[in-house]
Amino acid sequence: MNGSPENTSERPGLLRGLGLWAAVAVVIGDTIGSGIFLVSSDMARLVGSTALVFTAWIFGGLIVLCGAFCYAELGATFPKAGGPYAYLTRGLGPLWGFLFGWMSAFLERPVAMATLAAGFVRFLGFVFPAVTAPLFTIHLWGGELLVTAAQPLAAFVVIAVTALNYLSVKMGGAIQLALTSIKVGTILLIVLGGVFFGARHLSSVAPSAAIATHVSLAGTVIAILSALVPAMWAYNGFNDLGHLGEEVIEPQKNIPRAILLGLGTIGALYLLANVTYFRVLTFAEVAGSAHVASDAVRRFAGERGAIALTIAMAISALGALHVVVLTGARIPYAMARDGVFFKFAERLHPKLRTPSGSLVFLGTVAALLALSGTYEQLYSLFVFALWIFFALTAIALIRLRMTEPELARPFRAWAYPVTPIVFLLAGVALTVNLWAQRPIRSTLGILVILAGVPFYYRWRARSAPLSAVAADIDVGSKRSD
Repeated sequence: MNGSPENTSERPGLLRGLGLWAAVAVVIGDTIGSGIFLVSSDMARLVGSTALVFTAWIFGGLIVLCGAFCYAELGATFPKAGGPYAYLTRGLGPLWGFLFGWMSAFLERPVAMATLAAGFVRFLGFVFPAVTAPLFTIHLWGGELLVTAAQPLAAFVVIAVTALNYLSVKMGGAIQLALTSIKVGTILLIVLGGVFFGARHLSSVAPSAAIATHVSLAGTVIAILSALVPAMWAYNGFNDLGHLGEEVIEPQKNIPRAILLGLGTIGALYLLANVTYFRVLTFAEVAGSAHVASDAVRRFAGERGAIALTIAMAISALGALHVVVLTGARIPYAMARDGVFFKFAERLHPKLRTPSGSLVFLGTVAALLALSGTYEQLYSLFVFALWIFFALTAIALIRLRMTEPELARPFRAWAYPVTPIVFLLAGVALTVNLWAQRPIRSTLGILVILAGVPFYYRWRARSAPLSAVAADIDVGSKRSD
């Protein structure tokens, strides 16, 4: 079949409006949100030493680098709306693509949106402590749910940012460039301020018995795996550009470039930020802090400086929330377009051509989640659900290499098959360890994913034998480079 990719492999609807630097901004903006400014304290409590905190950050960075190679290859080969929905549909079968989309629609994206909104409000609480004031307590099934002013405020933030995403994708890219500049500048200010104005502390191991150093090899491995959960929340976003595959200009070139450029920048900034935290604060101060970045800035810039940079951190969380909504709304849209999701999610805004039905769906679910959970509870559920499908995506890449070696691949994962195998093993280890630590919440996540199976067969019975995504990919993948 002749013609350009836009004419042969895509339906009319979404617009190609994201160039290379806007795509890089999406990767950085999606990844740098609230995590780097908050989770180092969680990691310190889990591992008990500065060296192991850095081990977890570096190990996590190497894992997501392996994943980035996988997603760069798949994103360049199949530049489709919904990203992994298309990759898993082609690589493992339509059911697996559907289950990713189902998980994303009901768990991953709404939980990510709620977590980022909770992070934004947590930053706000540093500036205005009244935000965290208790309102009332709800008694449920023998337990208690404490409702503070932060929860309804987080729900409002979700709704407001979702409404902002009704704007065109070009304006969304421009917004991301501006917000990404702010968040990168914030981290650089923290790093430079700590280097030039912060007094150095040499303590590397927590003196408190409450934060014990893990001495056995098994204990160290378990501690690092546990610390990888908050680290992976902070690294999440490197994979999301693929969701905008139909809106990136020259996706075969720009998707791999943007993923690798963005992740390299993020890894360097994260390590530098942690060097600053542990340089100006003692280990015990890092481990005991609820606002580790703000407390570090307060040490060398005073209260006013800490407030100013905390406001910038809050803007960073908003920027990440914006791009999570931007990328996430394309998944239910792509599924509904293929007849395997609720029909209303296929709706496009008649003038702006943004997926309005999908945006309303995600915003509603995320706002409800924001009312129900805390920051730490939300990101642990997010990591568990997402990493199951990270492992499956690595399997899909390996299977496609074996079953379709002739497939046109504009970018090939470096060091194959080592990189997808490392990514696969990391995904299995993380999810098993998290399930062992939090079995009830993790089991609920699995049940939500499995609940999609009967819906899949019901929708498939009423749709074409081959999904539109699989058919479109079939055409697009036969194009030469």
